[in-house]
Amino acid sequence: MKANVSDRPLIRPLPAIDRARQVTDALAHYVEDAKLQAGDKLPAERELMAALAVGRSTIREAIRHFQALGVIESRKGSGTYLLKPVSAATIHVPLSFEGANLRDALLQTLEVRRGIECEAAMVAARKRTAKDLIIIEEKLGEMERVHHAKGASGPEDLAFHMAVYDATHNPLFGQLLEQMRETFMRFWSHPFDRQDFARRSFPFHRTLFNAIAAQDTEAARRETLKILDVVEEDIKEMSR
Repeated sequence: MKANVSDRPLIRPLPAIDRARQVTDALAHYVEDAKLQAGDKLPAERELMAALAVGRSTIREAIRHFQALGVIESRKGSGTYLLKPVSAATIHVPLSFEGANLRDALLQTLEVRRGIECEAAMVAARKRTAKDLIIIEEKLGEMERVHHAKGASGPEDLAFHMAVYDATHNPLFGQLLEQMRETFMRFWSHPFDRQDFARRSFPFHRTLFNAIAAQDTEAARRETLKILDVVEEDIKEMSR
C-alpha cells in the first residue's frame, strides 16, 4: 500500500551557516595540512581575514574557541602560537544532549554543573591571584549594573562564571565549559521565556566573590551551591 505524501516526515530546512565554525574547521585543516607543531606561529588576523573572506570578529571568535580548548595562545605584540597539534577530526567534540523536554534537560545538565562549578569555585579560591580578583570583580560589577538596570542578566552572568573558571589556572575547566557551551547556554537564555529565571541567585554571586577573595574554599563551595539550588528551584517551579 502506497503511503500518503502527508504521512511522510518533513524534510527540515538547512540551518544557517555558522561562519565561526567554518573558520575553526579551516584553521584545523590548515594546522593538519601544514604539519604545524607546538610552538609554531599561526597566520596573522589580517592574513586569515583575507584568505577566508570573513570579518575580524569571526576570526576572533574562532581564535577564542581554540584558546578555550587550550590548543593555542596569543602573545601580545608577537602573534598567535600553537600549543598542541590539532586536526579537523579532533577539534570538535561538543558534549550535548537533548532531554525529553527542556525541564529534564536543564535538571540533568544542572547535575553536571554542580560537580564542575563547585570544584572550580574551590580551586579558584585556592589559586586566585590579585589580577584574577580584579577581573572577577569587574565581571561581577558589570553583571550587577545590568541586573539593576534591567532586572535580569544573561551574558554578564556567564562572563562572571568564566572569570571564576579562569582563576583556577586549570585550562581543563574552560575546555569542559567550551565543549558543553551549547547545553550550558540554556541557563543564560531565559528558559521558559522568563526574564526572572534564577533572579533570586543574584546576591550569591557577590558572596561567592567574597569567598574567593578570602580564599575560603568551603565558603566558595557553599555559595556556589546556593546559586545552583535557586536555579533548580526555578526550573521545577517555572516548568509546572
